[in-house]
Amino acid sequence: MSLFGASGHGKVILDILQLIGQSVDVVYDDYPKQPSLLGVPVVPASLLDSEKIDSLILSIGNNRVRKRLAKKLNVTFENAIHPSAILSKHIAIGEGTVVMAGVKVNPNAVIGKHCILNTGAIVEHDCKIGHFAHLSPGVALAGNVTVGEGTHVGIGSCVIQGITIGKWVTIGAGAVIIKDVPDYAVVVGNPGIIIKFNLQDE
Repeated sequence: MSLFGASGHGKVILDILQLIGQSVDVVYDDYPKQPSLLGVPVVPASLLDSEKIDSLILSIGNNRVRKRLAKKLNVTFENAIHPSAILSKHIAIGEGTVVMAGVKVNPNAVIGKHCILNTGAIVEHDCKIGHFAHLSPGVALAGNVTVGEGTHVGIGSCVIQGITIGKWVTIGAGAVIIKDVPDYAVVVGNPGIIIKFNLQDE
């Protein structure tokens, strides 16, 4: 097992893998700032040889960068799930997705590929999370919420039941979402309001 990304996010994922007894041989990084991460060697990404890697997790917080690398690398992508996470048996989780400590996911939720369910996030029944999305620490999604591809839901945000959030949306920290959000919107506040739109370059 290898990781790609030696930032703080990579440190959290590595800690999960070590906690569950998964051996990690090396951490690749485009711009290594330290020789090791939690005791695992950090090496330049230029040394990555897809043919010699058995499995990999993209330990990068930036949703767009994760998507770009996932499309570029021809490797087997694994998941990292913290043992304290409470996951229903009746859910689906895509490859490359990471689930941090204290996360709760209830029945019939569908989680896409290369998603981040960060510390303490709650995903209620029948939610659908698109590929490369990131639910920050403390996010709470009520039932039947849809979150589009690449969307980042900020720390402590809440979304009421039945809401659809489009792709590549940014939800600001602590926002309360009570109506649908279109693609690429940037939303802040309680109740959430659109303040601008993200670039459509994913």
